Parts: sequence; structure tokens; C-alpha cells
Amino acid sequence: MAESAAEPLLSLLGTWTGGGHGDYPTIEPFDYLETVTFGAITGKPFVTYTQRTTHPTTAAPMHTESGYLRNPSPGRVEMVVAQPTGITEVHTGDLTHSDDAVIINLATTAVVGTPTAKEVTAVQRHWHLAGDVLTYEVSMAAVGQPMTLHLQATLERVVTS
Repeated sequence: MAESAAEPLLSLLGTWTGGGHGDYPTIEPFDYLETVTFGAITGKPFVTYTQRTTHPTTAAPMHTESGYLRNPSPGRVEMVVAQPTGITEVHTGDLTHSDDAVIINLATTAVVGTPTAKEVTAVQRHWHLAGDVLTYEVSMAAVGQPMTLHLQATLERVVTS
């Protein structure tokens, strides 16, 4: 895959911050602040991804994950995400351009957990990028629950890479 293979993903580059809300049938609803950074490594056909959330009033760390996105063929995206909770997600999906927006829809092809990780059987991620605003939704099937909306956030680009 040539370096230009990452080009459809380059509009994500930068650091994004904002707030989000989480809910799931097995937990209390919660709000969070988030920072996401997408980066590029010169000569490599992928985009790096790091995510960190904190509590909105105490600034205590809540969640983090990191991974990589790549564009193996026109309109297709693959993503690998690792979490310190013992879960690794492998996603495939579509990347489309609509008006001035970039839309990425991903669904897991595999979720692997360590022996002590919570059971997660499937995850879907939907990202919508319009200018310097990135919104997303994450749904998951976990701990015996069917696919359910879990997270929603709106982030604004604060640093351009």
C-alpha cells in the first residue's frame, strides 16, 4: 500500500476536544471530556489514533484507547483499537464523502479480550467530520446486552497536524 493510501483519512489529522455522554443498560449514565489525536507518520500508509477521556468536574482519567486506521482500497477503512481494559477491536467499514463531510462507518470483524476483560462481542463506530467538527457514536454488544448505543460526542479541532 503506497503512502497516498492514507490520503482519504488525512482530513482527520489533528487534535480534537469536546464533551460526550455515555449510557448503557448495565451502568449509570455519565458525561465526559475527551481529547482525540489523529496523526500521520511520513512514508506510512496509515493514520494513528489516540483517545483519552476525563471526568468533567474532577478531571480524573476515565478511559483511553489507541490504534491505527488505514484505507486499503477506495471507500474502505480498517481500524485496530487496543484498550488497557484488555480489549482489542478489529474494524472494517466504509468511508464516504457527502457534500463537505467525511463519513466513516465501522463495525468489528473481531473483538478479543484478555481472560479478565469484560465480555464485548461487537462494536460499531460512526464518525461524521464536517470542517473542524467531529461527531461520533459508538454502539456495542457486551455483557449479555444486544447492540446498544453507548457513547455520543461532539469534538472540535483545536490543533491541525
